[in-house]
Amino acid sequence: MNSVPDFTESELWTVHDTLLQRYGREVEIEQGDAELRLDPHSSTLTPCPILFWRAGSTSFVISKVGDRRYRAQFFYRVHQQFGTGIDEFDSLAECTVTLLQVQADHEAKQTAKQDR
Repeated sequence: MNSVPDFTESELWTVHDTLLQRYGREVEIEQGDAELRLDPHSSTLTPCPILFWRAGSTSFVISKVGDRRYRAQFFYRVHQQFGTGIDEFDSLAECTVTLLQVQADHEAKQTAKQDR
């Protein structure tokens, strides 16, 4: 079983700084691990480090799936999970910004539907 290295201090700073800029305040980022299927054609699960945070009713997860390889999603409840539309990112900064933007766009669409 392959092992994916933990997030580096530089990577943690990247996410922390991006969230600070987005929300204008400190956001608690939790580190953890998840078993992910890295190859869609295989049933093998690989332990991968994750970063997790909440903002309002939204939960966010960024998974590190290799050296400079990241996946991202946000969710509200178990049955309300959303991705960014991009399978993997090679830049953590781009991954984080895209995740935040896709979630903000989703919220705006939901609000517009409710206002009709």
